[in-house]
Amino acid sequence: MSLRGFRGLHWCDVPDDHAEDADHVEDTVTEEKDGTNVDLSPAAAALTRIIEGIEDAQLAAPTPCQGVSVGWLLDHVDGLCVAFTAAATKHRLPGDGAAPVPDPSRLGDDWRKRLPDRIAELADAWLAPTAWTGSTYVGGGPLPAETAGAVALNEIVIHGWDLAVATGQPYPADDPTFTDALRSAHGWVSTVVEQAPDGTPGLFGAPVSVPAHAPLLDQLVGLTGRDPAWQPSRQPVS
Repeated sequence: MSLRGFRGLHWCDVPDDHAEDADHVEDTVTEEKDGTNVDLSPAAAALTRIIEGIEDAQLAAPTPCQGVSVGWLLDHVDGLCVAFTAAATKHRLPGDGAAPVPDPSRLGDDWRKRLPDRIAELADAWLAPTAWTGSTYVGGGPLPAETAGAVALNEIVIHGWDLAVATGQPYPADDPTFTDALRSAHGWVSTVVEQAPDGTPGLFGAPVSVPAHAPLLDQLVGLTGRDPAWQPSRQPVS
């Protein structure tokens, strides 16, 4: 399955000026296990708990995504939930679900309720077997539905980790209910990296070297171009 033409929603490799769209992903082929429909609910629940634990004072704090603040990333999560819920239900959004430039000022006062609601809707939408069949539109163009589901899972897993480490919260990688989601995300990202070892524009940057015996979450984080040992600085993102 090809990601050709996908205008990515995974923006940790965008330049500091936050260009409106990431570059087109070219010639990246992903392979999914036949008939595998992954339950996004454990990863969604983890992301929700982390979001509910974020304080207003942390919105300007940096994240593992260079030049990206917690508030910026929260608005990105808000948008990706809408886009990938529509992708699951085969509802074609204006612009084919292309990602808008995140803007923390759009969060409003109700983000702690709105985001969990949208995350739950996303997970519920991908529970339907039909969500994983055929093709759909997301990220600015057509995409095989099972690939869109894999991207959605990776988004909520990785951005959950981003927000957890940025705000000093634990990430439940050792939770047994999280195992299938983590393995699935790692398997999909590994396949993408095999096809594009220097990084995939619109998805993630060049992999960071991680010991082979490292926990599976650390390996996944490294494959997406992040340092599993990342720690927040004391300086807010300007």
